[in-house]
Amino acid sequence: MLRVGLTGGLGSGKSTVAAMLRTLGAHVIEADVLGREMMEPGHEVYDRIVAQFGPGVVNPDGHLNRARLADLAFRNGRLQELNAIVHPPVIDAQRSWMDEVFARDPYAVAVLESALIFEVVRDAHARGEKESVMADWRRRIDRVIVVTAPDELKIARYAARVDPAGANRPAIEADARTRLSYQVSDAEKAALSDYVLDNSGDVAALRAQVQDLWPRLQAESNKSGQNLSLQ
Repeated sequence: MLRVGLTGGLGSGKSTVAAMLRTLGAHVIEADVLGREMMEPGHEVYDRIVAQFGPGVVNPDGHLNRARLADLAFRNGRLQELNAIVHPPVIDAQRSWMDEVFARDPYAVAVLESALIFEVVRDAHARGEKESVMADWRRRIDRVIVVTAPDELKIARYAARVDPAGANRPAIEADARTRLSYQVSDAEKAALSDYVLDNSGDVAALRAQVQDLWPRLQAESNKSGQNLSLQ
């Protein structure tokens, strides 16, 4: 069994890598998908967000106004408040998912795709936390893969995805830079990771790196099904 954290900054291409690993046989879960599900009406996370940020973040249909919430978080210095609500239950859900995967297949490679593995730990330590679920997150992962790319390329990819018509490109790019400023740099992530994938080229070059890495992950997982985690 092998618990793998797959991370990378906004627009780095980590979702593309996750899809490639899934095709090769990895079990993959996306932190963003879990978070979005928990932020839907009827979930405790949704209730706590509304209580913390007020009814102004709720649309007439009862769903969260994610653009308004993101604006409050990134432009009004309230990102830590939002993360403190969302991240602990998401991490717990990830842990439960991995336990279920390994119960079915002791030799599985379970991949958690998340943009904020290092940021969550950094922020928890900055708050003085030492043994919280967020402070211990990195220790619960056996290996970390980081996908890197130049920041300007990340911004261009993000803008093309969010605004394919280019109607609001300056604002989208400004938003991307704000989000990147919160994230740990590629150089720091690379120094803390076990594997680095360079996505400054085309998809074929990235796929070749993933295909080269996959047997190594399988080999580590097949070490008698033992728990390699640092817990």
